Amino acid sequence: MTPSHLSPTGGLPTGHLIGQPLTALAPMQDVTDLAFMRVIAHYGAPDYFFTEFFRVHAQSRPEKHILRSIDENDTGRPVFAQLIGEDLGHMARTVDALLKHNIAGIDLNLGCPAPKVYKKNVGGGLLREPQKVAQILATLRAAVPGLFTVKMRIGFADTALFDTLLDLINEHGVDLLSVHGRTVKEMYRSEVHYDFIARAAARARCPVLANGNVTSATRAAAILGETRAAGVMIGRHAIRNPWIFRQCREQFAGRDVTRVTLGDVRDYVERLYRATQNDEFPERAHVAKMKKYLNFVGQSVDATGAFLHGMRRAESESDLFAVCDQHLLGEPQREFSPEPYPGIIARPNCETPGSDAAGCSLETVTA
Repeated sequence: MTPSHLSPTGGLPTGHLIGQPLTALAPMQDVTDLAFMRVIAHYGAPDYFFTEFFRVHAQSRPEKHILRSIDENDTGRPVFAQLIGEDLGHMARTVDALLKHNIAGIDLNLGCPAPKVYKKNVGGGLLREPQKVAQILATLRAAVPGLFTVKMRIGFADTALFDTLLDLINEHGVDLLSVHGRTVKEMYRSEVHYDFIARAAARARCPVLANGNVTSATRAAAILGETRAAGVMIGRHAIRNPWIFRQCREQFAGRDVTRVTLGDVRDYVERLYRATQNDEFPERAHVAKMKKYLNFVGQSVDATGAFLHGMRRAESESDLFAVCDQHLLGEPQREFSPEPYPGIIARPNCETPGSDAAGCSLETVTA
């Protein structure tokens, strides 16, 4: 099937505003599903969406719930299908299956830092083996007739192989590279090394998206100035602030940036709750999942963390919305902080005691 968003020249899909830096919603397991993409689009869609990763192995078939984020996507924006795996034959087979769907392109995950993932030598684990990366890039480039993109970190334990990996990106004709400016072992804890993103933007022959701690439209503009990247990819801060892509476009255009109030955030929480609700999903489990999203939202509600303290103790829908009403509707016109308050830390992995995260999900994205 020919993707509907490809530009007439066969290059990258056009953004909302031609000539502006690009914006993309980062792929996040258990987050960037159809429901979340629709909610984000309501407040201002990014230029590009990326799916949760399709796991590729001998028994794998493209997961139906991830396919929904492609087949039923009505956001009006291109969707790239992300793969994670290392078996060349099964990677090519999965590409063939996904090309039957309305995708903008195929994206390769070379960055997931979850130990359960990299210990299988996929995701960020592959960054230790440039020869294997070269084989996968060659296989996917041959299998993908259209756009082939990559999301990577700047190394596994260190950055010694970074330039080698960038040369492979060039050699195999990658069309777009997203760079998270930390190593795999740094997870989400360290400062982001924007100088390495700048190095990628200078060395790569394709456009580069800067990823990592893009907290606001102001920070996005500053990061682009520092890195000279073609755009930004935003992950957990889009969970916190779904207006961020609209605000980025306003910032890039030199216009007034949309002011978000606590009352607006109350609307977002309601919309997200209803969008992700499922008759087969018990209320308590749904509330637990919402608390993972709200761990990020709460970083900008109040400087004391009172919202987070109350929200984390909610056990039912009524409990949860009572906390939201108390903290978001008490002063509904008060500004929702564009930046996270200092010292207010998201800890979604604490909301499901005893959970064992399968990979780069809200369980592992904690700060």
